[in-house]
Amino acid sequence: METIDCVILGGGIAGLGAALRCRESNRRAVIFEARTSAGGLLDNFTIDGFRFDYAVHLSFANEPKVRDIFDRTPFLTHPADSKCFDEKHWLKHPVQNNLFPLAPEVKVDLIDSFVRRPDRMSGDDYESWLRHQYGNAIAERYPLRYTRKYWATDAAQLSVDWIGQRMRRAELGEILYGAFTDDTPNTYYTKEMRYPVEGGYKAFIQPLIDASDVRPEHIASAIDPAARIVRFTNGTAVRYESLISTLPLPVLVNLLAEAPAEVTRAASRLTATSIDLVSVGFEKPVVNDLWFYIYDEDILASRAYSPSVKSPDNAPDGCSSLQFEIYSRGPGSRYDPKTLESNTAYALRKMNIGSPGDIRFIDHRRIPYGNVIFDIGMSDDRHAVLRHVSQQGIASCGRFGEWEYLWSNQSLLSGYHWPEALRTRNTDPAH
Repeated sequence: METIDCVILGGGIAGLGAALRCRESNRRAVIFEARTSAGGLLDNFTIDGFRFDYAVHLSFANEPKVRDIFDRTPFLTHPADSKCFDEKHWLKHPVQNNLFPLAPEVKVDLIDSFVRRPDRMSGDDYESWLRHQYGNAIAERYPLRYTRKYWATDAAQLSVDWIGQRMRRAELGEILYGAFTDDTPNTYYTKEMRYPVEGGYKAFIQPLIDASDVRPEHIASAIDPAARIVRFTNGTAVRYESLISTLPLPVLVNLLAEAPAEVTRAASRLTATSIDLVSVGFEKPVVNDLWFYIYDEDILASRAYSPSVKSPDNAPDGCSSLQFEIYSRGPGSRYDPKTLESNTAYALRKMNIGSPGDIRFIDHRRIPYGNVIFDIGMSDDRHAVLRHVSQQGIASCGRFGEWEYLWSNQSLLSGYHWPEALRTRNTDPAH
């Protein structure tokens, strides 16, 4: 049986970051990837000369380590401007600060509700936070609707642990100003987004892929921490000195020999969204926006982005493209592919984007893991699982290995810092 110093499960950006750290420490690392190619969620696919990422990816990394890697690849810079579709209206993001296009009576109702918003949160859930921040009318018209689409979960079931800087806090002056004019400042949490000139978002991590030993088509089937052995469905087995996993925590626990029942139960309660991607290729340039959010509930997608705006290299000359994201709770989709494709065509008509004759194709495919869902009580379950995993000497990292809302730059660093994370979890009971 082959013995490998560092065995890494998963060839996404976290696994690649872990392999980089191993190389810098003069340790041999091999990445075992289930798919036919590395890249994970940052991989892409092509249809008739159109390239699509697996969901929207734009970089606003500012960490020196990440920029040192990403900046080796020529990139384009975009302003972090996005729009929101609400019935027939296109509003700038964030909606509460850009109510200008709405009818006067609607604006009055929304602002009056904000002024009369609850003084304190009625509970420790996300719905209470939204009503406290924005007032009932704004909360119900915008984020509560969006939550049902993006998280596929009612806001009352979610904690507030994940919010951080992702949600703009409401201020009366900003709301009033944006109700009177569309000349409002960009208050997004970053001012610019970067994207490779060629090759899709994956081009940012291609140097890491090229420098790594990646063995594709290896799906882990069992892990024996006592013997330090990983077995794969193709019959391969390897022995390791260090094991770094970027697999989703529930998947990892199911691979472990003799995991305690309480850990297995905790892992079973960890839930993530899955994503249906509906990609559209247009025969001509009909798309101008980098990305936009969709609040209407008769449109199943919660947001869409344009690969051809991210980079002209993503579409043939004279063409354009969009990709719509539809989320479900858990690994199964809420919708069948025909419904999704039909609804996307309806969305294009409703939003007045192109015409049916402009469409070259509509493509559907699925991603089994999108984002971790921050159900109330999730952090306790996550802690129990991570504690057990680390006690087995396994470093678990990345978005689904930490079970955390990590962007690509944070996921890379999560993998890169796997030795420190493992030591911390084994010495600090709070982790």
